[in-house]
Amino acid sequence: MTGLLGPAELRALADRLGVHPTKRLGQNFVHDANTVRRIVAAADLTPDDIVLEVGPGLGSLTLGLLDAVDRVLAVEVDPVLAGALPATVADRARERAGALRVLTADALRVRRTELVEAAGGLEPTALVANLPYNVGVPVLLHLLAELPSLRRGLVMVQAEVADRLASPPGSRCYGAPSVKAAWFADVRRAGPVPRAVFWPVPNVDSGLVALTNHPPPSAVPREEVFALVDAAFAQRRKTLRAALAGWAGSAAAAERVLRAAGVDPTARGEQLTVSEFARIAREWQTVL
Repeated sequence: MTGLLGPAELRALADRLGVHPTKRLGQNFVHDANTVRRIVAAADLTPDDIVLEVGPGLGSLTLGLLDAVDRVLAVEVDPVLAGALPATVADRARERAGALRVLTADALRVRRTELVEAAGGLEPTALVANLPYNVGVPVLLHLLAELPSLRRGLVMVQAEVADRLASPPGSRCYGAPSVKAAWFADVRRAGPVPRAVFWPVPNVDSGLVALTNHPPPSAVPREEVFALVDAAFAQRRKTLRAALAGWAGSAAAAERVLRAAGVDPTARGEQLTVSEFARIAREWQTVL
């Protein structure tokens, strides 16, 4: 890879643009070329991938991705950063400038039609992003729901969030984000990222999470399963019989549905797989 941004170049670019990283937007920019190379390699991309990058910032990762794939669609909420990105790419990787598309939008609210149109009518096939710490999970789940065309993903998030997303049932970190991510994909930790590779340096550790998409585990509508998951983990210390009483209408009704689904009413939500949650939701449909 050539033309990647180092620490001095990143800061000089920020100064030229009058950009001051804000905690509100979760802006921590990667300035280490080796980290960029590592992320691009770990993303397991193919040259024909259409990569969706969320929060490209000053373009550190964007430049690395453009070296590996046919097209990158960068979604940036900050209009100053979005406006400057094409010029940065033209300056540092002129031969790849035509492969970049930029959409100024909030990734938490952007719709599939906007993304496909911005990508030149092409469906994104891979998600690679340094997600803002404050909205990492909602953004990831929103994009996975909006873009069934995504085949794989690699996202950088707060280390604690990475643990939650990749945790298996029964583990301490397993929760609603774990179950919801598992609805869309096989999820695994793909390594730590040290604080020193960011500017400004965050006060938390980061981690990479790799996703390989798979079909939904059930034909039950996702929204119904996710509502059940939220109810189960809202009171995670309680048994499912008690935690789902409000969702089912009563503890007795919750127990009937759980038993019909083959789930122990005295179990807790943290013990169930996404398929078991889907089975409970399916059984609930039969009693409506």
